[in-house]
Amino acid sequence: MQGADLIREARRRAGLTQRELAERLNTTQSAIARLERGRTEPSYQRVAAALRACSLELVPQLLPADDSDWSIASTNLAVDAEARVRRHQAALRFAVAGQKALADAGA
Repeated sequence: MQGADLIREARRRAGLTQRELAERLNTTQSAIARLERGRTEPSYQRVAAALRACSLELVPQLLPADDSDWSIASTNLAVDAEARVRRHQAALRFAVAGQKALADAGA
């Protein structure tokens, strides 16, 4: 996620307009618009300050890489299109059956 995306998302979650966020950061609405459009690349400190102004905190983490999506995709590429469709249909049937079982249990 880019700095522009983080700032836009934080502002929206806080229910602020660009002008209101700009006031909290002592800048202009147009500067916030440029940040959100990615026209200027904010520093880490600038992103963190914008998030704090939205009552949010930026907490960076180092996590192990998760390549499970790629493992699934590469497995699917090894089979033909019909087999992929059958797998997806089976997964859909399984999900629908699970939803029905949950609904029946709650009734």
